[in-house]
Amino acid sequence: MLKKIKESSEFLKKKISIKPKFGIILGTGLGKLANEISISEEFKYENIPHFPKSTVEGHSGKLIFGKICGVDIVAMQGRFHYYEGYSLDKITLPIRVMNMLGIEKLIVSNASGGVNPKFEIGDIMIINDHINLIPNPLVGENIDDLGPRFPDMSAPYCEKMINSVEQIAKQNKIKLQKGVYVGVTGPTLETPAEYFYFRKIGGDTVGMSTVPEVIVARHMDIPCFAISVITDLGVKGKIKKVTHEDVQRVAELTEPKLTLLIKNLIFKYK
Repeated sequence: MLKKIKESSEFLKKKISIKPKFGIILGTGLGKLANEISISEEFKYENIPHFPKSTVEGHSGKLIFGKICGVDIVAMQGRFHYYEGYSLDKITLPIRVMNMLGIEKLIVSNASGGVNPKFEIGDIMIINDHINLIPNPLVGENIDDLGPRFPDMSAPYCEKMINSVEQIAKQNKIKLQKGVYVGVTGPTLETPAEYFYFRKIGGDTVGMSTVPEVIVARHMDIPCFAISVITDLGVKGKIKKVTHEDVQRVAELTEPKLTLLIKNLIFKYK
């Protein structure tokens, strides 16, 4: 795996003109944050050695280099999911590559289903912890050059970045929730019994991404910030049939708020 990471990284290093400070993963319906990037270079995933292809509608499949608020960043416009049939090594390869390119922090966004009865569709939730029900991406031989065999996960999400975003939201009168994200494999949306179970074990939202990327980032000691848009509800009496198009529609409506929060967070580290 290390050989593939290095080959992908070297391919990109020869072609880019910046050293990114932030890595950003743009999730379902949130890819238009890329419009805020002053782009210096961009690459389709299929043109990068060892990268898989994004197969999900709403995930356009590009790695973008440029600036947001004058800060050098690299952004994944479209991510990979376990349900697409990729190994977890493949799914998290871009995070390993971003680390080799020099990122100091990772920002992740996603869409999820709310299981907290206080949540509403369209809410934005800061993820302050997670429950992993996807296989762990670190299972197998550990590569000591990348991180320790038994990485600490007592603080998976960066408290400093969480506090910064809470301040930004308060200044801009943006309502925020905060809670625990349950990572599942998908691709089926959840049954009522599953929603009930996720709430019982301490979850506030449930989704099919983010956790593998965060685990791998923390393995490499990269501070992480993750934020989720509540696109449907798994609460008794509020459960309705949901399509991927419904999820995208809600996520797109929240884009202006999410864009403002992430831009201002990056600006704080200029």
